[in-house]
Amino acid sequence: MELHELTLEQARELLDRREVSAKELAQAFLDRIQATEPQVRAYLTVTPESALRQAEAADQALSAGRSGPLTGIPCGIKDVFCTKDLTTTAGSRILENFVPPFDATAVARLKRAGAVVLGKQNMDEFAMGSSTENSAFGPSHNPWDLKAIPGGSSGGSAASTAAGSCLFSIGTDTGGSIRQPASHCGVVGLKPTYGRVSRFGMIAFASSLDQAGPFCRTVAGAAQVLQAMAGHDPADSTSSPLPVPDYGQALKRGVKGLKLGVPKEYFVSGMDPEVEGATREAIKVLQGLGASTVEISLPHTEYALAVYYIIAPAECSSNLARFDGVKYGLSVRQEQADLMDMYLDTRSQGFGEEVVRRVMLGTYALSAGYYDAYYGKAGQVRTLIKEDFLAAFQEVDAIVSPVAPTAAFELGQKADDPLQMYLSDVLTLSVNLAGLPGMSLPSGFSPQGRPIGLQIIGPHFAEETVLAVGHAFQQATDHHAKRPAL
Repeated sequence: MELHELTLEQARELLDRREVSAKELAQAFLDRIQATEPQVRAYLTVTPESALRQAEAADQALSAGRSGPLTGIPCGIKDVFCTKDLTTTAGSRILENFVPPFDATAVARLKRAGAVVLGKQNMDEFAMGSSTENSAFGPSHNPWDLKAIPGGSSGGSAASTAAGSCLFSIGTDTGGSIRQPASHCGVVGLKPTYGRVSRFGMIAFASSLDQAGPFCRTVAGAAQVLQAMAGHDPADSTSSPLPVPDYGQALKRGVKGLKLGVPKEYFVSGMDPEVEGATREAIKVLQGLGASTVEISLPHTEYALAVYYIIAPAECSSNLARFDGVKYGLSVRQEQADLMDMYLDTRSQGFGEEVVRRVMLGTYALSAGYYDAYYGKAGQVRTLIKEDFLAAFQEVDAIVSPVAPTAAFELGQKADDPLQMYLSDVLTLSVNLAGLPGMSLPSGFSPQGRPIGLQIIGPHFAEETVLAVGHAFQQATDHHAKRPAL
């Protein structure tokens, strides 16, 4: 087995037994990046010198017996997280040359845990998209089928994990941007409960929806990464003060005796039959492991798409107002132009089409005379969606469903139809609106050989249950063990 084919757990064992050094491991992944990037285009920035220095420090820690679960483990970072002295673009021309003076809390915690950062990964501009085609620096490609999208907005992070050009990566999920690309790329993607992982230093899209989480090949690996990232952060006022449990111990629980809900509204019209088939087969596997299942209803699901596309653009309109050409990032200053001209020139040249579309939608929804009719009403319906889940979790321990209505579609197929692109996230949006934890894990393949994911949703701060269900499923199946033929 090549080093880039290892799981996080296997790499951890080799490092701990000193059968491979952290520097050798980092070099193997840097070589893998060089070999796969011309096809996959998952990275925007690769940092070999810095990675090897971090790996040398990890080797010293290992020799001194000071290692942790992530010491020496090579990873990638979605380019929406601020990284000290390393370009952070958010996939946008407006931040093309922005170099933060600090690390986001999630990044700082990974570094403190000993992880080796290989570079920054491609994404839809400001995390607005479902295919990574909105990146100002060009799309990433799906390692399973280079003609297909990897999903979005964390497409580079999912694609690199699937391609074996990192052992894990971290992304963000505002409406499905971890779970959907994880499903399309055949890896595990975990969106924690809102507030479980600090948002400090994470460039904001929609502040009441954004949440950071890991991509990994296995649920066990994702649990280790979440363990390092999670916990209260005084720098983030929305960060939860609740203690972080031992996620590794949660993996041992199994599913015997658990009651799983299957929402009838999540088997939508237009869903590919192979997606529904893979989900139904996965449910049978969980039943065989001792879980019981019951059909449930989440009646306000049909409004989630409309609610999301009022709340998220409204919040993005507010958050992106800071990119004005004055404080940081791109500044387009023409001679004898006034301040308003500078604002207009900077933003029109710096923002891509999708970002402009959402800023305009959000500004309209927040404007005088329309706020109550749109943003206010969307907030009320959001509460109803959250109450649907709270009622369901009175009856069941977790919910299982498809992640997306289809497997990955071809690059360019929906680029000219924003509504069809928005529908890609119809099964993931509600989880963000309710602030719940959700995870995608591999559950099958389409006839074209493109991965299909199973979604597991838990009550607030019940990541332990989500991880236990996912790990039990992976112990009984081998979907996650398959690799794309790159």
